[in-house]
Amino acid sequence: MTTFRLSVSEWRPLVLKAPQWFPKAACLDTPQETAMAFPHLQQPSFLLASLKADSINKPFAQRCQDLVKVIEDFPAKELHTIFPWLVESIFGSLDGVLIGWNLRCLQGRVSPVEFSIAMEFLDPGGPMMKLVYKLQAEDYKFDFPVSYLPGPVKASIQERVLPDSPLYHNKLQFPPTGGVGLNLALNPFEYYIFFFALSLITQKPLPGSLHIRTSDCAYFILVDRYLSWFLPTEGSVLPPLPSSPGGPSPSPAPRTPAVPFASYGLHHTSLLKRHIAHQTPVNADPASHEIWRSETLLQVFVEMWLHHYSLEMYQKLQSPHAKESFTPTEEHVLVVRLLLKHLHAFANSLKPEQAPPSAHSHATSPLEEFKRAAIPRFVQQKLYLFLQHCFGHWPLDASFRAVLEMWLSYLQPWRYAPEKQAQGTDPQARCVSEKWAPFVQENLLMYTKLFMGFLNRALRTDLVSPKNALMVFRVAKVFAQPNLAEMIQKGEQLFLEPELVIPHRQHRTFAAPTFTGSFLSSWPPAVTDASFKVKSHVYSLEGQDCKYTPLFGPEARALVLRLAQLIAQAKQTAKTISDQAVESMTGRSFLSWLRLCPADPNGSSSGNDLDEGGQDSVRKTDEHLEKALEYLCQIFRLSETQLAQLTLALGTTQDENGKKQLPDCIVGEAGLILTPLGRYQIINGLRRFEIEYQGDAELQPIRSYEIASLVRVLFQLSSAINHRFADQMAALCSRADFLGSFCRYHLTESAQAGRRLLSPVGPGRRAPQVQGPRLSLRFLGSYHTLLSLLLAFFVASLFCVGPLPCALILTLGYLLYAVAMTLLTERAKLHQP
Repeated sequence: MTTFRLSVSEWRPLVLKAPQWFPKAACLDTPQETAMAFPHLQQPSFLLASLKADSINKPFAQRCQDLVKVIEDFPAKELHTIFPWLVESIFGSLDGVLIGWNLRCLQGRVSPVEFSIAMEFLDPGGPMMKLVYKLQAEDYKFDFPVSYLPGPVKASIQERVLPDSPLYHNKLQFPPTGGVGLNLALNPFEYYIFFFALSLITQKPLPGSLHIRTSDCAYFILVDRYLSWFLPTEGSVLPPLPSSPGGPSPSPAPRTPAVPFASYGLHHTSLLKRHIAHQTPVNADPASHEIWRSETLLQVFVEMWLHHYSLEMYQKLQSPHAKESFTPTEEHVLVVRLLLKHLHAFANSLKPEQAPPSAHSHATSPLEEFKRAAIPRFVQQKLYLFLQHCFGHWPLDASFRAVLEMWLSYLQPWRYAPEKQAQGTDPQARCVSEKWAPFVQENLLMYTKLFMGFLNRALRTDLVSPKNALMVFRVAKVFAQPNLAEMIQKGEQLFLEPELVIPHRQHRTFAAPTFTGSFLSSWPPAVTDASFKVKSHVYSLEGQDCKYTPLFGPEARALVLRLAQLIAQAKQTAKTISDQAVESMTGRSFLSWLRLCPADPNGSSSGNDLDEGGQDSVRKTDEHLEKALEYLCQIFRLSETQLAQLTLALGTTQDENGKKQLPDCIVGEAGLILTPLGRYQIINGLRRFEIEYQGDAELQPIRSYEIASLVRVLFQLSSAINHRFADQMAALCSRADFLGSFCRYHLTESAQAGRRLLSPVGPGRRAPQVQGPRLSLRFLGSYHTLLSLLLAFFVASLFCVGPLPCALILTLGYLLYAVAMTLLTERAKLHQP
């Protein structure tokens, strides 16, 4: 496919002739001339059919070039018929069958031409958005099926209850007689953003074989551009709407009324649930029209990406038999983290003189008011339930790092504040300012309950793994920031502070929504009671009857102590693994590097990824665990004496021989049974059962350092010799003289004979007896043995020694070695008690 790069500004002068679906005729520049010359083109179906045909036959660059010309030349009356198809062809179908332009896999370094054209076409100021505004000016509506909305929203609508979010108000369309399903009547901007946001969810997850960096993909970059355009961190107004040349300017206001900020993001009681049949219109304040695009964009992103769990649904998911309705992907989480980071920058760009709630006035820019309400009213509740689900259901592997960083990004709004640039370069010297105390208190559960959830996850993971050690280190480092733990503790004290009178469900009426007037005029009065604000936050997210577990209480402290114990054990295990690796590397010869020397048949792998990174990985793991332990001691004021006592109680001391003890077990009827502590020790690699081969050495599986066919031949040969001369070998070995000792050294009984077989799950039993001495020739099937013989013959040839004399010398040398070993063996037996 031949492609080329054209900027949007270059497309217009280059498209001088009509697109290829036009009949051959003179080039006509204006829509009016085109309509007069080709009256059949006024039929929308022909234009749509032509575009569909060209989407198959034309290259990508040519299709985009033609689309720019169509958007510029055709009126909205004809463009509105192709708009749903065009949106679906770009973002894919809602059922995930069509992938569209596959923006989630489109990368600049892989397909630079297609990437550049797509990004310019979909840019907030590009041709596609011009089409959106062109249709917006004509008050067109497009049906969006309710069945593809997030689960809680769909369930609410199907129960004929209007969802809490104002995004759905006055948009529901009941099916006609005989129709199937409910639809939302969306304006062009809403329809476009709905499809854009849902394409992240509805499209199939990327195959694991594709190693694609999410931040390099077109979709991720477009999200960033839309956020920067519609939620600007500089200035008090949005970029102006573009006007179409030769056509009417799009209306600066949506056709759906604005809704008070007070109604956003709150849990409502059943009294506040409005029946679908009673969708009351809202008298919009003209001042709110200035930010309708920002308002819509944020609501759609939050609804489509985060609103997959309601409080009732989350409580049902706590049952072990409950099935998950939605499972986010790592890519999904990374995009949500981008949204949170930008929202913090957006909210923190509020001018200092306008930051306090008391500063609200009608002279304040609507965008500045929106900055104040964005996070607490739109995001907080849905993000909390989303994070709760991830903490409880995400696999116990390194991919949880994406969820962890998203959580930590939300917990640290000061990282995205303008004054961050003025702070010192030393991260340890930075102290969390008291100005952030209200944010910490109003997001108390984000800090406390989710930290408890992380503790429970960390206790079930392998802390010897470098990636898991890094996650524990990251969380401990964030919570150990100076003054943060004190702020959290102060928030808990405010929540636990008893009050004489707390009206029933008073938290539900805090900033209760009203649906009359402007969102600016209905801004709730400032609540100065800090204790009441913290209680409102907790009750709105967890319900009136929630049971709060303090982060600095005894239950959480016990979990922290257990984690500290496991960190100490993991450090010791990592050091042991490192020492064993060094000894193993030191003891290997050049032949072992070639995998030619025999390995220990009873050796076992630790099953940990610590070896993959070598000594540098071991060093970093030890540093992360050491610093994590130090940070936990700072946060929860743990003493060294406590750690030493608890480490000793877990049995981390070594036994007399310097080897680790078995995992913690109890004796049952069928043998040893692992205790919960023993399971933790095995999962974290702290202890393990010594597993060794206890069968017939001749019947061991063929090793990688052996020649399979030769081993089988040698086994058959040795078996035949043993069978043929069994009596003679037994007679020789029974002699009491030197010849008997010499034969016993070579023709010995199996070392497993008479040995007790050990098992952690049952009583010991005797190994089956092997009758009589045997001859084993298996050593001749080893690459190591054969290469050693070849090397000996090669060295002998350098000294002009032929193969036969060399074989005699080797035989004589081995006989001398065997005689010496026989004498030493017999002498050792004489000194045994």
